[in-house]
Amino acid sequence: MRTTALAAAIACFVGATIGGPAARAADSVDLLLVLAADVSRSIDETEFNLQRKGYAAAMTDPRVLRAIVGGRKHAIAVTFIEWSGAADQNVVVDWTVVRDEEAAASVAATMLAAPRSFLGRTSISAAIDFAMERFGAAPAEADKRIIDISGDGTNNAGRAVTEARDQAVAAGVTINGLAIINTQANPGYAFHTQPPGGLPKYFEENVIGGSGAFLFTIDNFGDFAESITRKLVTEIAATPDRSQTASAR
Repeated sequence: MRTTALAAAIACFVGATIGGPAARAADSVDLLLVLAADVSRSIDETEFNLQRKGYAAAMTDPRVLRAIVGGRKHAIAVTFIEWSGAADQNVVVDWTVVRDEEAAASVAATMLAAPRSFLGRTSISAAIDFAMERFGAAPAEADKRIIDISGDGTNNAGRAVTEARDQAVAAGVTINGLAIINTQANPGYAFHTQPPGGLPKYFEENVIGGSGAFLFTIDNFGDFAESITRKLVTEIAATPDRSQTASAR
């Protein structure tokens, strides 16, 4: 009798543990967002710092926070990665559920404290592939998944960027872009930062894709903070016409 009672108690405890918070389905948020920042060698240290500080400022901007809390589930999950060559991707900020100013400030502080990840070639395709893998590690679920690619040049390493884009889009992911017109890059990088037809055209034809995909273009890294803030608000609030691809400066 005692053995039976003990076994029953253990079974009850195990059942309660399995049904506890750790084993429940993932939380639901409005958006899973991968922020993917180019840190290839065409971006010098001054430009890198403007970009990194721009992301941090955007995460804590009141407009972004209002967009987050204004969603149906009042939260998003975000991760920030830096990338350059085909084998160069780094998680700077792991997945974080942001539903208030405190969580946003934590993401921003981690961004600012981390050293630069790389200084190599440019593989947008590998960045997309890596971002797709990160969705599998997300701590929450969302109907909307976005990869936000910022960069100042074309894909020059790894597989074809259109292959990576098309696979991501086929999986239901949207890829948005922020094309940075880098007029200060070393002249030797002109073929990379200034492709035929211009970088915005390259991003529109090769990088962005999926439901409601859009591109922002900025003329220099000094405008990065304001541009990424507006871009995040657009992505979180889903304000543009999602029936067509849009390009905004």
